[in-house]
Amino acid sequence: MSNVELALWSFPLLLLMIFIRIPIGLSMLVCGLGGAWMVYGSYMPILNQLKQMTFSTFSSYSLSVIPLFLLMGQFAALGGLSQALFKAAEAWIGHRKGGVAMAAVGACAGFGAICGSSLATAATMGQVALPELKRAGYAGGISTACLAAGGTLGILIPPSVVLVIYAILTEQNIAKLFLAAFVPGLLAALGYMIVIAIYARLRPQDVGSLPPMPMKDRIAATIKVWPVMVIFVAVVGGIYSGLFTPTEGAAIGAFGTGLSAWFSGGLNRKTLLAAVLGTAVATGMIFMIVLGAGVYNTFLALSQLPQEAANAVGGWGVSPMLVLVFILVLYVILGCFMDSLSMILLTIPVFFPIVTALDFGLPPEEFAIWFGILVLIVVEVGLITPPVGMNLFVINSLARDTPITQTYRAILPFVASDFIRTGVLLAFPSITLFVLRL
Repeated sequence: MSNVELALWSFPLLLLMIFIRIPIGLSMLVCGLGGAWMVYGSYMPILNQLKQMTFSTFSSYSLSVIPLFLLMGQFAALGGLSQALFKAAEAWIGHRKGGVAMAAVGACAGFGAICGSSLATAATMGQVALPELKRAGYAGGISTACLAAGGTLGILIPPSVVLVIYAILTEQNIAKLFLAAFVPGLLAALGYMIVIAIYARLRPQDVGSLPPMPMKDRIAATIKVWPVMVIFVAVVGGIYSGLFTPTEGAAIGAFGTGLSAWFSGGLNRKTLLAAVLGTAVATGMIFMIVLGAGVYNTFLALSQLPQEAANAVGGWGVSPMLVLVFILVLYVILGCFMDSLSMILLTIPVFFPIVTALDFGLPPEEFAIWFGILVLIVVEVGLITPPVGMNLFVINSLARDTPITQTYRAILPFVASDFIRTGVLLAFPSITLFVLRL
């Protein structure tokens, strides 16, 4: 068996290990170590590389941004910012048909600006919005579906942990990726709101509304979200302007959300320890996935699979756009079984050399950023695609009285919205890149 064939056979083995619920990071580590052992003919070289890789990975300054963004999300939840965002949006549009669901999506977008995780956004906003949606008379399916879809905004609206990892893997500028993700993220939120508006017209019996609020109450609810705006502008604006690095920006964001939580009374000694512990657990899980992916990708590089795949695709003579569409479809399928971070770490070292060898008529840096945003979008589509979308199960675990089949039916229009948006961004790269060209 050749090295390339060995690498190809490792993919079904890896998926099998994930399917039988072996942790993803450990699965990639085992496949990478075993494959490299077979390529080298000895286990000593890969063990020596593992020792160096472990230290270089865990001591990386670039990766230190991840625990800081995670801690920022923990503090934001403790400070009641998720509830404040939802109440502010609900105050302005909750009296309209479908308005409470739209408010939930808008709050998810706002919370995504201070939380870089899709699953965390879905879980946090689910706890806040589900009781209100039920009180307003919404059917279970549309309630869970709009929150599952809204949860994907957690990594589409910068800052995003997944974009940080993509930037490190492809050696791109984190600030430019954050800036490029902003417009597609807003389009996603707008698309979900349009879906809710159409749903409300077609099935008015499934949606409800709340009594209108006095103007003074609306203004008061809006004022309470000022910490979110300040933190978002300080972090993303500071990073893009070059005032500070992404890691420094994440530290400032964590400090700001921590202060907000403290002033609101949500941060004390007990909750601080819980927030730090939650951040440490999530960081350990992410770093284990990063290490496992690093070892597995070392094996793939040794096998020459990425280079051979790039050469093979280049020799097919098919349209570069067709190749890109095929890759994006694969991401949607993989998204049904894997989390977004694992997919990025596993596939980018293989797919990125393939697409960069093709001619899309864009400068290398612009293409890398455009491709990263497209990948980010379709990866998140996989998280809400039945039957195994992870966001669907997160939300349904909070709404046990709603059968998962109802969520499956109600999520399909949101998935259709995602496909339409992906097609538009695929056909018109300037929508993603125009902000960078200003």
